[in-house]
Amino acid sequence: MNVTDEHGRPEPESHADEPTTLVGFLDYQRATFEWKCSGLDGAALRVTIAASSMTLGGMIKHLALVEEWWFNEGLLGHGPVAPWDGVDWEADPDGDWNSAAKDSPETLWDLWHENVERSRAQVNQALTYGDLSQLAERTGPDGRSPSLRWILCHMIEEYARHNGHADLLRESIDGQTGE
Repeated sequence: MNVTDEHGRPEPESHADEPTTLVGFLDYQRATFEWKCSGLDGAALRVTIAASSMTLGGMIKHLALVEEWWFNEGLLGHGPVAPWDGVDWEADPDGDWNSAAKDSPETLWDLWHENVERSRAQVNQALTYGDLSQLAERTGPDGRSPSLRWILCHMIEEYARHNGHADLLRESIDGQTGE
């Protein structure tokens, strides 16, 4: 049963199997992030606070890259897709964050939505061929590959951490707060 809360976030099923539970919590964190950043113009997406250079626009682009990296490149072992295939990461290791200021809100959201949808399809594809214990195609610096279970848990953590950042930035922009 698909139940959404007052912000349109899908409530994770409380009595589901492990893959459904993990994907449900990841989708809930994704929807929380979208809620925290929605309805803002380009200037608002470029706002920084305190000593941090972090912006909501940079966060949108960063999380689009994280989706692409962990599911397309990491899990499935594919090469980077546009626009990531053209980034000189050695020249700018924070190219995702830094380049976002040049992008319109529509471009940022389109990129994020595209990468999230691709990730969802790739997870569904992976689950038709194996379970959560299957290993990613790409190895880490230590030569080991994380499992799909680890990747999903990491993505939940990644979104939850950035949702906290988004709370602070959004409150500084227009006073909007939430859970």
